[in-house]
Amino acid sequence: MNRPTSRLSWALPLLFVALASDVSAQSPPYDVFPLAESPYYRVRYEASTKAGELPFAVNYTIWVPPGVKTLRGVVVHQHGCGEGSCKSGLTGAFDLHWQALAKKHDCALLSPAYEQPEKADCQLWCDPRNGSDAAFQKGLADLGSKCGHPELSSVPWALWGHSGGGHWAGGMVLSHPDRVAAAWLRSGVPMLKADPARAAIKAHTLPEAALKVPVMCNLGTKEGVTVKGDRFGGVWPANEAFFNTVRGKGGLVGVAVDPLTSHECGNQRYLAIPWLDACLTARLPKASGEPLVAMPTDSTWLAPVTGTEAVPAAKFTGAPLTAGWLPNEAIAKSWTQYVKDTAVTDLTPPPAPANVRLKGNELTWEADADVESGLAGFVIERDGQVLANVPEQGKNPFGRPIFQNLQYSDTPTQPLVAMRYTDAKAEAGKSHSYRVIAVNTAGLKSKPSAESTPAKP
Repeated sequence: MNRPTSRLSWALPLLFVALASDVSAQSPPYDVFPLAESPYYRVRYEASTKAGELPFAVNYTIWVPPGVKTLRGVVVHQHGCGEGSCKSGLTGAFDLHWQALAKKHDCALLSPAYEQPEKADCQLWCDPRNGSDAAFQKGLADLGSKCGHPELSSVPWALWGHSGGGHWAGGMVLSHPDRVAAAWLRSGVPMLKADPARAAIKAHTLPEAALKVPVMCNLGTKEGVTVKGDRFGGVWPANEAFFNTVRGKGGLVGVAVDPLTSHECGNQRYLAIPWLDACLTARLPKASGEPLVAMPTDSTWLAPVTGTEAVPAAKFTGAPLTAGWLPNEAIAKSWTQYVKDTAVTDLTPPPAPANVRLKGNELTWEADADVESGLAGFVIERDGQVLANVPEQGKNPFGRPIFQNLQYSDTPTQPLVAMRYTDAKAEAGKSHSYRVIAVNTAGLKSKPSAESTPAKP
């Protein structure tokens, strides 16, 4: 969870106790994490004591879609500030829904986890100029060597960031507009004009090339839109200033106000993932090594930034550079649903589970998430009859119930939920056939898996 942070000087690294290079020597709360075994890979770098380099240790975990020959890009899921959010980054690459987006486009999914002490200044990592940009690019090169995909160091990036992670993702757009296919900024944006009241935060410059990068500013209505003056009341003024500057110069930037939340991520992924999907579809080059394709503008829709209706750009009657930019009609319709109640509809069922295996009375399987709506759970059938729901009751305190559960910063909880069910009522010595059906968060069911029949004793 994001919490207030104090401002520390660049002398902070000198106070750190050196950590052993072995990941197992990490200190709490960063010492509990899923193992990174193929198709997952991880690198970790110690905190640097050199000026201008990253003063916190960092883990980069990546998932590479099995069987992909050449990666076309990398989707980056960046957590926010504070120990809770930083720790949550350790599971980001294991998120099945974000993996579905990455897999669709032959992209890797990467999740950083900065080992920020609770009271440290998160600007020391969420401003890319303070060393996290260089560490990130080193991580891509080293992970590329580990996973056998050296192209990882040069492919485009699709960025998602929450809070301080939004500041980081936006800063990377401004620093590397030629590398960023699109960026979704949840509850955090980089500052484009110096603010004496926030002197510790350095302003960024806005290069013209960044105006061609699709960006979505997403925040909760309780972050200063309709609820003002509380802890997160400054989020909307910062987003509004960023939007006005970028959009006023013709930038491809929109605003999506979550009508239900404050700083937590809520149901934003049901718009963020389709939005990134649309941008990746339009912008990724067909051949590795080629530049990003310019975002088409002939299908643009526009919407008032705090409104609830979008229209084709040609039919918008106001000043277009004051309206939020949306890439196409499908996303505009989803945006309209999201800003009203976050209930983005989906008509596409998830893929059927595969590799159903039975050992004794324990059933295991594999499943890909639905790109639009992820995975809510599974239905287990025995001998053609419904036996159980897995989980029995979905949980997610921040939005729709989801199979992997979710933390504050939009990552799976630990320990990771396994695709496993034990049939405690199976009769000893009797053979049963089982099938598994996937259910997405919109309630749509997949076709049943192929049957799995246990070996006779």
